[in-house]
Amino acid sequence: MTDGERTGISRRTVLRASGTAAAVPILGANRTSADETAAPAPSPALPGDCPDATVEPSMTHCEGTTTEGCADDHPATTELQSAVRETLAETYPTVGALLDAGFKPYFDTLDVTEENGYAHWLSPEFIGDETVLDPERPESVLVDTGSWRAIGVMFIATHDGEAVEPMAVYDDSEGRCSPWHAHTGLPGRFAWWYYQHVYEGTDDIEFSLPCRTPCMLHVWAVDHPEGVYAHDAPPDSARDREPAADAGFETDADPGADELGWEVLPDAVTPDRLPDEIPLLN
Repeated sequence: MTDGERTGISRRTVLRASGTAAAVPILGANRTSADETAAPAPSPALPGDCPDATVEPSMTHCEGTTTEGCADDHPATTELQSAVRETLAETYPTVGALLDAGFKPYFDTLDVTEENGYAHWLSPEFIGDETVLDPERPESVLVDTGSWRAIGVMFIATHDGEAVEPMAVYDDSEGRCSPWHAHTGLPGRFAWWYYQHVYEGTDDIEFSLPCRTPCMLHVWAVDHPEGVYAHDAPPDSARDREPAADAGFETDADPGADELGWEVLPDAVTPDRLPDEIPLLN
């Protein structure tokens, strides 16, 4: 789920999670492969039954999806982006509005070496319902951590919290547009595991990550140079906006002056165990 999935993570993190000699014991010991080179044993980060899973950030297209027919000026795209912009402006104008609506914050971890500068806010209600690709019910809102403003949404293809096959944005005489992707790299798989265990109320902490996330699709509200459905984060130049005038909740931090992160949020919405406190990463 972290959208630094094309962004590198540090060698220290790779060694921690891959089961090499520098990793903690819980992640598995080395084994010797057929060519007598050391290979990581199956571990929570790289389960043996997940051949596509990687420690490095990575993604894959979902079955039946394609970006070849996607166009920013297609009526379906302009309608969807306009509806997303309206929802963000009218329903979620502040971080406080997201908190009031029950969205849960997730700030990327795993020593990402190039900061994306935005965070995912996830809605258990919308992830748990039966709607998909509804601009009024986005499963995740993407918030710039500098300006504290929403810059887009991430739709997640789930019904009742379980992954489902996603629908196309459009499929007509002009082409098929279905730009869904799933994360197979450690940062994204860990983020989805963390959401399920911490925010969906699962008390037992098992160190077995999913092989991949559900299918996901970005719609950027800002003018992204790579397009409305681009996977990577928009550059700073595309996010050159005035900071939010109000945080929308009681805090000593100021949008634009202070970075939006765990430390500025109310204690009531901060999880007891933050991502970097999970033993899997220590």
